[in-house]
Amino acid sequence: MMSRGCTRLGSSIGPRYLSTATTWRTLSNDCIKAPAAGVRCKSTVALGGDKQQEEKQAVGAKDAKGIVSYWGLEPTRVSKEDGAPWKWTCFRPWEAYSADLTIDLKKHHAPATLLDKMAYWTVKALRWPTDLFFQRRYGCRAMMLETVAAVPGMVGGLLLHCKSLRRFEHSGGWIKALLEEAENERMHLMTFMEVSDPRWYERALVFAVQGVFFNAYFLGYIISPKFAHRVVGYLEEEAIHSYTEFLKELDNGNIQNVPAPPIAIDYWRLPPNSTLRDVVLAVRADEAHHRDVNHFASDIHYQGRQLKEAPAPLGYH
Repeated sequence: MMSRGCTRLGSSIGPRYLSTATTWRTLSNDCIKAPAAGVRCKSTVALGGDKQQEEKQAVGAKDAKGIVSYWGLEPTRVSKEDGAPWKWTCFRPWEAYSADLTIDLKKHHAPATLLDKMAYWTVKALRWPTDLFFQRRYGCRAMMLETVAAVPGMVGGLLLHCKSLRRFEHSGGWIKALLEEAENERMHLMTFMEVSDPRWYERALVFAVQGVFFNAYFLGYIISPKFAHRVVGYLEEEAIHSYTEFLKELDNGNIQNVPAPPIAIDYWRLPPNSTLRDVVLAVRADEAHHRDVNHFASDIHYQGRQLKEAPAPLGYH
């Protein structure tokens, strides 16, 4: 009788107190955060292994690896040519390159068609509030510019990737070329974050601008890729103008020509004694290359062809 009552009690309590949700709440309150590695839960350790876990923590404290993975994975370790450890995790030595500063900075695509004129004046209209907001604060202006400039390549690469999957066809290397552009623009941002200190409202503005621009460009690329690439081509022309003004301010002494950030020296393989001016020259050259790539992509579409029909200019920063 008593055992039958206990059975009923256990059956009524069991689902409530031994449920998955309750167990997860109990475990989640007792998680271990590995150094710089996110969260690791005790559920990955054998049950009843508190003592074993403490021993592992003690060993981990002595271990120079720092990050312990349940799956047996470890962060890759890369060294420079001289054997020194590679400092950066946002890019690798084989992704570094020397900027081509001989590129023609004055090339301009004269808008001839209605679509070209729409793209041109859209970019001109976007420049006005930027000039009004940042005025001559070119460090923060460059920071804001790069948060926007890194979006089109990623969006274009994403849509081409999905198109390639849907149609079971290759992309002619254009997916890689556009993602390469987006990565290069992101590295510009990582560089300028070392020399500028954006204010809180400028950081908030990045959220707003990126949200609007990403969705607008996504929709624009679906409707007309040739218009989308032409817009980016004109955006890059404006970027060249902005960085040219940046250089004038540096040459006039209005902006201090500080030493180049170490990340920039390693990324563009600049001499150790390089300055901010050298960095701006390299960034401006990159923007000129992106100008050419996007105007080229738009021209392909204007000829009634697909991007896959023309091999992408891979490695053309």
